[in-house]
Amino acid sequence: MRPGTEDDPSEAAPDGARSELRRQVRERRRLRLALLVLVSVVLLGAVPLYFGLRTLSRDPVFDTLDELGVPGWAAVETVDNVSGSRWCLQDCRLRERTVESDRAPEETATVYEQALRSEGWRPWQVTRCPEQQAKGSYTCWRRDELTLDLWVRAPTCVPPPVDGGPAVPPSPPASPAAGECAGSLVSVKVRNAIDDERTRPQPSTDPSLTGEDPFPTFTDDPLGDLTRSPS
Repeated sequence: MRPGTEDDPSEAAPDGARSELRRQVRERRRLRLALLVLVSVVLLGAVPLYFGLRTLSRDPVFDTLDELGVPGWAAVETVDNVSGSRWCLQDCRLRERTVESDRAPEETATVYEQALRSEGWRPWQVTRCPEQQAKGSYTCWRRDELTLDLWVRAPTCVPPPVDGGPAVPPSPPASPAAGECAGSLVSVKVRNAIDDERTRPQPSTDPSLTGEDPFPTFTDDPLGDLTRSPS
């Protein structure tokens, strides 16, 4: 027996069987290599895919709001809502955040305004801020291509149910008892400046800019004052 035939079965086999064994070994090697490449591609592509999907699903404006340096008592519970398209295909994106605070509206508004200033937001003095009359503190802000509306007010107090029945809001509203219905409610609305109508110049209604009516209206018969000439 030739040396090495015990370790290599292909050497002990006939030529035809040896060729078949070599072919099978090569196929197994190619299969292992392909499997290794596939696993590497999946592992290398999974991480970018995960962060890419996270970026598409998570609006970066909310990350900016998360970075506001407000104390914990000013952001007890946060609810986010988003609508519209990020690329303004039909409607531009509108980001809305509602936050509950444990302290009074005045103190809560102060810490939020300070946090906005520290993050580069600047007060925006503009008409229609608010667009409708609102109780509490309502301020508008701008930074780069974004506008922000900040509304801080007292929460809506609903009395507990009586005799197990449903809670019914009082009419007129009654003052809450001490220690009940405390804190404040914060609403933040962020829009793209190009989609905010308040950034656009409003049409003027100055009558001097309208000019004269090119088609005057006659109230009397224009032929009534004409006299026939003698023939």
